[in-house]
Amino acid sequence: MNFNSKNPFLNNKTFSSTAVSKKDEVHQATLIDYNQEMTLSGTINKSLILFLLLTASATVIWWLAFNGINPMIPAIGGAIVGLILVVISAFKPQYSPYLAPGYALFEGLFIGGISAIFEAMYPGIVIQAVGATFVTFAVCLGLYKYKIVKVTEQFKSVVVAATLAIATYYLISWLFSMFTSFVPVHYGNSMMSIGISVFVIVIAALNLFLDFDRIEKGTEQKMPKYMEWYGAMGLMITLVWLYIEFLRLLSKLNSKN
Repeated sequence: MNFNSKNPFLNNKTFSSTAVSKKDEVHQATLIDYNQEMTLSGTINKSLILFLLLTASATVIWWLAFNGINPMIPAIGGAIVGLILVVISAFKPQYSPYLAPGYALFEGLFIGGISAIFEAMYPGIVIQAVGATFVTFAVCLGLYKYKIVKVTEQFKSVVVAATLAIATYYLISWLFSMFTSFVPVHYGNSMMSIGISVFVIVIAALNLFLDFDRIEKGTEQKMPKYMEWYGAMGLMITLVWLYIEFLRLLSKLNSKN
């Protein structure tokens, strides 16, 4: 059973069929232009650019929120537009050089707004969540780089199955809570709720390994240059998910005090 990263930007279909390797396009009269191929350094640079754009956008909303502006409005708007850009890029990865920066800016509105809300409720929680996210990213990157954790097909199967289970649970819980008086078990600060948050954080972290693997495979297959933006965008999505889950977990722990 062959599973791949469920991050919509980092799956085999995109990195093989829709994004044809420059090497495969070469024929007798054509020279390979290595400047037009996906590279690891290029993907890292694109990831840093997206991170800076997201941070700048989030900082603006953060400042506005603590100066009297309701952060919920830009947060919702940013989340909606960001999702739209994600969907478009999933079907049109060749537009990623334009869509990825836009995603980072609008997702920054969402992150900035949500962070301001949580910070107002639990002072100091944002820096804790940011620190936890960066530490988790660094640890996962180190474990992957030094081959301590190997991304096998079985590993992919387990992570993808767990990710699908989480997505299904969140969707069903949201629908039931919208139309009934049902209160999802992951709400509140019970031990069960905290345990679910820890589990989700672990799965989000494991998705980083799948993302690293697909980016590495993309560079080895000499995908087109625009796939650097595509890969960076997918990695940013996982990091945003991880950060939000850390915020949720820390808020539950803080509410028990």
